[in-house]
Amino acid sequence: FARMFVQVCLYFYCKCLWRCLKFVVRKLTGQCELQRICYNTKPGAARTMKIEASLKGSKSKRLQTSVSVHPDAIEKTIDDIMELKRINPDINPQLGVSLQACLLQIVGYRNLIAEVEKLRREPYDSENPQHEEMLLKLWKCLKPNSPLKARISKQWCEIGFQGDDPKTDFRGMGLLGLYNLVYFAEWDTEIAQQVLSDSLHPKYREVTKKELSQLSKAEWEKKKFDKAIGYSFAIVGINITDLAYNLLVSGALKTHFYNVAPEAPTLTHFQQTFCYLMHEFHKFWIEEDPLDIMEFNRVREKFHKQILKQLQNPEMALCPHFAASESLINM
Repeated sequence: FARMFVQVCLYFYCKCLWRCLKFVVRKLTGQCELQRICYNTKPGAARTMKIEASLKGSKSKRLQTSVSVHPDAIEKTIDDIMELKRINPDINPQLGVSLQACLLQIVGYRNLIAEVEKLRREPYDSENPQHEEMLLKLWKCLKPNSPLKARISKQWCEIGFQGDDPKTDFRGMGLLGLYNLVYFAEWDTEIAQQVLSDSLHPKYREVTKKELSQLSKAEWEKKKFDKAIGYSFAIVGINITDLAYNLLVSGALKTHFYNVAPEAPTLTHFQQTFCYLMHEFHKFWIEEDPLDIMEFNRVREKFHKQILKQLQNPEMALCPHFAASESLINM
């Protein structure tokens, strides 16, 4: 009880102290916290996350709710913020532009979570023509030279499904798993087909003592890279979808999305990130050189921790070449 009492006292003390400090700084600089952030922090995750924290931590309900408004209400929300903070928009035109960019990212991220969650909750329905069309597209993209003999077929195992009907494998991630796999196969076809080929044809290499003595350390490391254990491509894709989903919902992907999406991050940004994670996990799997497929969970957890560590850097962009435009620089 005593410890809890001390913690409560410290909380209120620090909260009051922080508000007093903000008041003093505003009087000294003539700028509110939002102005200081926008003027002193470059565009990207660092700025947007500071703006988000400032709005959420405000004592004003209007500012707290500004991070969850409808995208169409953002301009009106910015006008309300400027009025509440007594900031003249004619004297501070850049502030409105910067706040708009930040709010578009913040609100967009929340909406993206909702969109992804909706897909995850929608089960695969073999009676739905659109679902079936997407599933067949996945096969055509991955195996363009091998026609599917029947809808229910053992051929599905060739792209990493567990049985002769893939619909049962989508239970965990619903349509989201299928959407991601189709996007990877359609838009990153060459890499997707290579990853599939590697997963189907693992290379085992036994090096003799004589050969080992003739190899340099660098050559041996390269040879080791060829020792890969196979895995089920589609099942791993659904599993990596789960990893991407958890990164999104936990907020870990804010760093990445706020750095690559000048405005609101979209489902396409999420799917591009999935492609990146699939490719990187494949390389990570080979480098880990697991003894068998039973080590999958260990390797996946280690990979997850590595991605989380990277995303702790506010400058981090997992796949910077997916940036929507250069306009981020001017916002």
